[in-house]
Amino acid sequence: MLVHECMSNYVELGRPDMTLKEVSCLMRDGDYGFLPIQENDRLIGTLTDRDITIRAVAAGLSPDTTKVYEVMSKKVLYCYEDQTLEEVTRNLGDNQVRRLPVLNRDKRLVGVLSLGDLSQAELAAEQFESAVSRISQSTPSSRAGRNMQ
Repeated sequence: MLVHECMSNYVELGRPDMTLKEVSCLMRDGDYGFLPIQENDRLIGTLTDRDITIRAVAAGLSPDTTKVYEVMSKKVLYCYEDQTLEEVTRNLGDNQVRRLPVLNRDKRLVGVLSLGDLSQAELAAEQFESAVSRISQSTPSSRAGRNMQ
């Protein structure tokens, strides 16, 4: 099975110049925990509710003045819509991420793939369980807050 067969096609986008208050309201209203950040039709980062909590709130930054680009993850992990779920599931686990932006081969954002999407796919149970297990492993960097999603 390929990524485009089970990914979420609707993707809400954030902009790097939005304030954390603006983006937090957008995330709340849409019930999103993850937003791709796009500028000039290109994916330049991602933002999670955890990024906001760890990098902004815990650091005492103001949500009214702090911009998304100040706390977003700039290292963007992604997959292609024509990759196999087996390959992408392995990468999710190896990188300990729960969601990936999905790009076409022109590197345009076309969707998001999440663990929830994978759980609904016709994916071998052992592949899914293996990815979840690897994602959930506690590492020193995950306890300290890392620069990834």
